[in-house]
Amino acid sequence: MTGSMEVVGQKSNNTTLLIRRIVAYVVLIILVFISLFPFYLLLINATRERKQTGIQYYPGPQLINNIKKLFSPATAVAYGSVFRALINSLIISAASSLLSVYFSAITAYATHVYHFKLRKFADTFILLIMMVPTQASAIGFYRIMKNWGLTNSYIPLIVPAIAAPATYYFMKQYMASSLPIEIVEAARIDGCGEFRTFNSIVTPILKPAFAVQIIFTFVSNWNNFFMPRLIIDTKDKFTIPLVLSQMRAAGPQEQDLGVFYLYMVVAILPVVVVYLFLSKFIIRGVALGSVKG
Repeated sequence: MTGSMEVVGQKSNNTTLLIRRIVAYVVLIILVFISLFPFYLLLINATRERKQTGIQYYPGPQLINNIKKLFSPATAVAYGSVFRALINSLIISAASSLLSVYFSAITAYATHVYHFKLRKFADTFILLIMMVPTQASAIGFYRIMKNWGLTNSYIPLIVPAIAAPATYYFMKQYMASSLPIEIVEAARIDGCGEFRTFNSIVTPILKPAFAVQIIFTFVSNWNNFFMPRLIIDTKDKFTIPLVLSQMRAAGPQEQDLGVFYLYMVVAILPVVVVYLFLSKFIIRGVALGSVKG
């Protein structure tokens, strides 16, 4: 009697587990569909005709023509060169992300390893800067750049990105969970200098955190519209968001939504490549950086 009850209980548990798995898979499939459906619409609408209105749910016949229009001299004259905008965005995003991550890591290393009097104040001050929105200082920043003759250049878009409180905070939390002080002390005993300790010993430990923050900062700078619109004036220095804005704001006679959607597809590809190249570090980096061990 006891044995039969155990068999019935085991079958009941297996049935409950199977139902839970089915529900979980159904929910995951729905979430994947919701996430990928906008990209499907984007790809499909890149094949639409110029005069077509509304949203298209099936492929159109104009993909080749839209590609020719996108890379035509007329489009370059009207909105700016597609290749040039890609290169401009790549230069700004890559330089900003690398400088931001490296110097934020150095700053986090200093407040994590060194014990000085204003350590807590410096840490708190850096975190308080996160509360100040970019728009609040935009007018003053633009006036300073104009007085220094740095408008219509990439310097105001790259150099200020070094000060990244959010990146600093992530690095600080990651070091607290994965960088033992004993490693740094052992390197000092062996006569290793501070910069060599950071570059040769600490940096390899921080690779997952570097990868995660490079992705986040790269995407943030790649999609940045406000500051480039404030600083950049000439079309040959436009970034991708500025060109897309010009295309979207075109009049009814000039607007071609098929070319617009196609350019959005081209603009997304570099971000996808960066993500796929560094994606193996994301889960490990976020997990270690968010929980102190």
